[in-house]
Amino acid sequence: MTIQKHLVISDYYSGLYYMRSDDLGKTWTGPVEIPELAWRQEPDGTTISVCDVTPGWHAPARKLIAMGTKIRYNKAGAILTDKPRSHDCAYAIFDPKTSRWTPWNMLAMPDTDTKFFLVTPGCVQWLVKPDGTILLPIYFRGPTGSDYSVTVLECSFDGTKFSYLRHGDELTLQGGRGLCEPSLALFRGRYYLTLRNDDRGYVTTSEDGLHFAPIKPWTFDDGLDLGSYNTQQHWLTHSNGIFLAYTRRGANNDHIPLNRAPLFLAQVDPKRLQVLRATEQVLIPERGVMLGNFGAATITPEESWVTDAEFMVGDQPHPKGADGTVWSARVIWSKPNCLVKP
Repeated sequence: MTIQKHLVISDYYSGLYYMRSDDLGKTWTGPVEIPELAWRQEPDGTTISVCDVTPGWHAPARKLIAMGTKIRYNKAGAILTDKPRSHDCAYAIFDPKTSRWTPWNMLAMPDTDTKFFLVTPGCVQWLVKPDGTILLPIYFRGPTGSDYSVTVLECSFDGTKFSYLRHGDELTLQGGRGLCEPSLALFRGRYYLTLRNDDRGYVTTSEDGLHFAPIKPWTFDDGLDLGSYNTQQHWLTHSNGIFLAYTRRGANNDHIPLNRAPLFLAQVDPKRLQVLRATEQVLIPERGVMLGNFGAATITPEESWVTDAEFMVGDQPHPKGADGTVWSARVIWSKPNCLVKP
């Protein structure tokens, strides 16, 4: 599990740490700082960090990949976006045979002075195809404007290096910073993409993971708005169903900024692209502070995990119980997940 320090200022993060469990989460070692993935200082005083990291296993190469966003900070900790690729697609490789990490590498992209001026794979769920190629959702924008667009990159991976092959449809939405923090899932031969916008979440599907139907707002199966806004959603897939993890308004949680707690999990109707209200459960409780911005992964045929951390301001615990806990919520399936090879 990758983890970082939040350094008080908004979106100001340390270098990368990781924690490890060899007994399915009963005990953990770490956090361990990764020297190869620490901050890097530029001659002009700019700090280079990588944040919003999603780790994933590349089975054909037998390597663990950490995928995240390179960020440039000034001396005060503010994010800089004045140069091409100030936000960039960063990756590092962990080899379980040697227990060593590579340093961060950047994915070479076309059109870096125009369309792909800023490239951000922050907090995305990405997929490995049977042939080893990778489908990586990103959000991006040019040198001007505030709205981001989303696309999916198809990349090759030879065990050490990523290479851009092509990208798919460019999904756009005016206002609310456009579309960002996309996450991709594959269920019964169809690709599902969930998208963040300031006002609401959106969803779309694809037959090939590159070309998508028009986006539609997330709703419950009664047609009412899901109420998830200005934060990410993520997928859990099971051979018998596809599930969405999310935060939302309307849960007696207006005292929480952006309604970012509790964290819910519910089953999705894969044809109508609606959340089945009757299946909704609280996955991580609300204890007085924000959650949101989290990770989700399949672990074994019997369980999947959703990881999150309580956002604390100051050093004192919240009266409702929040103390900065890092949560690993275990979803125990009633039937084995046949998508997972034991």
